[in-house]
Amino acid sequence: MQLRYSFRLDPTPGQCIALARAFGCARVVYNDAVALRRHAHAEGLPFIIDGELSKQVITQAKQRPDRAWLGEVSAVVLQQALADACVAYRNFFASVSGKRKGPKMAPPRFRSRRDSRQAIRFTRNARFTITAGGKLSLPKIGDIAVRWSRRLPSDPSSVTVIKDAAGRYFASFVVVVAERPLPRIEAETGIDLGLSHFAVLADGRKVDSPRFLRRAEKKLKRLQKVLSRKEKGSANRVKARMKVAKQHAKVADARREFHHQTSMRIVRENQAIYVEDLAVKGLARTRLAKSVHDAGWSAFVGMLEYKAKLYGRTFARIDRFHPSSKLCSACGTLAQVMPLSVREWVCACGVSHDRDVNAAINILAAGRRQVAAGRKPDPEMGGKRRPQTPVEAGKTPRPARKRQAQGTAEEAGSHRNANAA
Repeated sequence: MQLRYSFRLDPTPGQCIALARAFGCARVVYNDAVALRRHAHAEGLPFIIDGELSKQVITQAKQRPDRAWLGEVSAVVLQQALADACVAYRNFFASVSGKRKGPKMAPPRFRSRRDSRQAIRFTRNARFTITAGGKLSLPKIGDIAVRWSRRLPSDPSSVTVIKDAAGRYFASFVVVVAERPLPRIEAETGIDLGLSHFAVLADGRKVDSPRFLRRAEKKLKRLQKVLSRKEKGSANRVKARMKVAKQHAKVADARREFHHQTSMRIVRENQAIYVEDLAVKGLARTRLAKSVHDAGWSAFVGMLEYKAKLYGRTFARIDRFHPSSKLCSACGTLAQVMPLSVREWVCACGVSHDRDVNAAINILAAGRRQVAAGRKPDPEMGGKRRPQTPVEAGKTPRPARKRQAQGTAEEAGSHRNANAA
């Protein structure tokens, strides 16, 4: 399986300038490609194919005085930026035609030099290498020092150089990792994710929620107040913005480290892991949005899934509509009402339940039934249950509402409600 290994980079001041030049050139090529296709669409001209687009925005552009500086960076960087624009258009067209399942995609938008994240990609054609001294050698940039924390399991097929909002540089290598199964054990668990406790396991263990963002709110509030008082466009405002970005980076790093440690511990201790398929996007639109984002459930479940595959464990997502909290794990009685304020309840059979532990036990039981039945996720639904039609559910169908057309030429080639991290 393919994984990404990321390492911190320490470029020299001269290399920072070269990287900034590469970021800018890649951004210009991407924007030129989007601009040409927008112009062709507005004028009613035929769609510009990828090959013709490459000739206009790279080959011919280098010969023009206003784009001659494109030759100062590696050609692979420009080609990969153009490939990103073409993929964004293909995703948009597939979404419009219905071939691409999931949230609707909007047309690609222009990239800004003020984006909090800048990135360029080098493939094997760029002949990037790792020197004998452990440095990353990039064409037309030089040998950049790398803070190696572990060895690469195989030769990387590509490397992406990233600059984040805090001004840090990272190298993200794509490598092929062979599965390395852990010794088989009998333990299995179901996981109920929450806010009061980050995770509750079927054996009754509870993982406390660190609340990294909540703990850093006081300092972030002070830094944001200082930033708001700086004059726009001033050097002091840039310094204040960097302090805010670095504090947010600390929060994100701490949360990611917690997710890695917790997911690895669960994978080592259990042969099979079952979790509930939560509607995180829906929960993020409620009054609990800040706490939901602070918990980072999606990232945690993603780590569980790929680590389970890597180490030979069983992983499955349970239908989000499964009544895990209202179902008695002892007798199977389904409670009619179960408000969130009820944390403990007694079933008619006389068994007392902790709401979260009972949910985890039910998730474990449902996961075992799903695996035993050999049910596989619907590939068209991305592993989610296909919703019933009104007729199948025994309901009278309602007339369809007319929806206002959404999407303009200024929207991004990504999910409509996606924001920069």
